[in-house]
This record gives sequence, structure tokens and C-alpha cells, in this order.
Amino acid sequence: MATLSVKPGQRFTLRDWHTNSELISVNAERQRSASHCIRQEARVLRNETNNQTKWDEHDNQTRLAERINSVNRWKETLDKCLADIDAEIDALAKVKEAAEHALQAKNLPLDVAIECLTLRESRRAIDVVRDPVEEELHKEVEAIEKAKRDLQQRTNEAFEQLCLLQEARQQLNFDHRGKMEALEIDRVCLSLNVNSPNISFKVNPTRVPDGSTALQDWDDYSQRNKDHAEAEMKASNELREAIALTIARTNNELEAQRVATEFALRKRIRDLEKAYDELKWQEKNTLEEIAEMEEDIRRLEDDLRRKMQDLKLAHTRLETRTYRPNVELCRDQGCLGRSLQTTLPHPDRCWLQS
Repeated sequence: MATLSVKPGQRFTLRDWHTNSELISVNAERQRSASHCIRQEARVLRNETNNQTKWDEHDNQTRLAERINSVNRWKETLDKCLADIDAEIDALAKVKEAAEHALQAKNLPLDVAIECLTLRESRRAIDVVRDPVEEELHKEVEAIEKAKRDLQQRTNEAFEQLCLLQEARQQLNFDHRGKMEALEIDRVCLSLNVNSPNISFKVNPTRVPDGSTALQDWDDYSQRNKDHAEAEMKASNELREAIALTIARTNNELEAQRVATEFALRKRIRDLEKAYDELKWQEKNTLEEIAEMEEDIRRLEDDLRRKMQDLKLAHTRLETRTYRPNVELCRDQGCLGRSLQTTLPHPDRCWLQS
């Protein structure tokens, strides 16, 4: 006889089965909706990051291009300044050479004037007089020597100014080389893109390197170099004019300078004589005052020695009165130390004994 096979376990109703199917369907729809939202947010994020990256890259490209233009403008300015300072150095060197030639040209007239004075020393007896000829020769020697000193001074100033110009040029050249290297680096950075073969991740790329400067400091540095070079060129131009004026003045105004020198010399001699007489008079009076002061010091020392005995007496009385017994040790009118202290110097102040 056949039997019915029944699977063991819990039995669900048809309604439970439909409910479970609906739950699975609703959960699937919910998960798909969440996935859809995430995908949309991801797409939005991708679009935003792509747009921001492209904009940042474009902004960096623009900033790099502007920076290259700024550096290039300063480079061109420094190029012009270097050309100007080179021209000024050449002009000052030529003027310095002209001053040296003018200085050397004064040797022959000086030798002639000295030779004339030497020959005139051969005169004898009454003929050895200081006549107008000799006076004019002496004036000529003095004028030529002063002219040589002035020209030598101008030559030294020109040499010093050439050194200053060379220093300013070196500073400009150093700044110019820095601008050239910066331009090369920035142009390489401008040429890079995401497909460049030599790009890679770097350690701490946003760090501020040691020794970096602010943009205003960078601009001020180049401006100072330019201003310094222009100031030196202006001083050199003024010096060139002064050298030319000195050359002309030494050739045309030698006698006037000689007169001024002699006048100053005579005035100085009178002043020295007056000062010498004054010092002699002051020395005489000072010696007399020293003698009187020494005499007063000796008298003070004698008075001091005489008062030492009075001071010893006062000290002894004061010390002895300290042995009074009990209440008798009072500060009465017998304390004569105060009056003696006011009239006699303290032993530590007895400097006159030395």
C-alpha cells in the first residue's frame, strides 16, 4: 500500500510567498535607486573635478605666461641698463685717459720753469734780486703744481667711479643672469602637460623653499639695482663734466689760484704768530698759577697734620665714653663727634696727605 511523502519543515502560506516576493522587489528597486543617486553624484563630482582641474590648469598657464612676461620685461629693462652702463664706462674711461694726458703734459712746462729758476741762481752780487721775472716764474711753478694736484685728484675720482660702475654692472649682470634662468625654468614649466614624459609625484610639492622672497621684494630688488645703476651713471656723467671743467680751468685760471694760495698762506702765518704769542702768555700765567697752587697745597697739608691730633682726641673721648655703665650710656651733649666730623675730613678722604 502506497504512502504520501511530506517534506519536513515549516510550511508558508501563499500570502507569505507573495509578500516575500514584493519585499525582494522593493529592496531591489531601493538599491537600484541608491545606486543611481551614487552614480549621478559621481558623475557630478567627475564633472566638477574635471572642470576645476581644467580651470586650474588654464589659470596656472595664464599665471605662468604673465610671470614670464613680467620677468621678460625686467630682463629687457636690465638689458637696456647694462648697455647704458657699458657706454658710460667707456665714456668715463676716455675722459680719465684725457685727464691723465693733461696731467702728463704739465711735466714739460714745470721742468722749463724750474730750469729757468735754477739758471737765474747763477747771477752774482747785486744782480741776485727778486725781480718781477723771478716772481712770475715762482707763480708759474705753483700754478702748475696745483694744476697737477687737481688733475691727479680728478683721475683718482674717475678711477673710484669706474670701480663703482663696475660694481653696479656686476650686480645688474647677476640679476640679469637670474632672470634668464628663471625665464628658462618657467618656459619649461609652461611647456609641460599631462602627456609629458618627465612628470611625476614629488615629496611635499607645496612647501615654501628656504630663501624664497615675496613678489614685492623681488620687484624691489630689481628696482634697487636699476636705481643704483642709474645713480652711479648720473654721478659718472657729473664727474665727466667736472673733469672736463678741471682740464679747462687748469689751463686758463692758474694765476688766480696762485694768488688765492699766497693770500691764504700769509693769513695763516699771521694767525700762527698770533696763536704762538697767545700760547706763550698762557704758559707764563699757568706756571705762575701752578706755583701758587703748590704753595696752597703745602699749607693745606700742614693744617691737616695739625688737625690730626684734635681728631685723635675726639676719637679717644668717644671711645672712652662707650664704657659708661647701664643707663649712664646715653647720647648727651658730650657727643662731640658730630661737630668734629663736620670740621675734620674723614680719614679716607685725606687725599692731600698723598
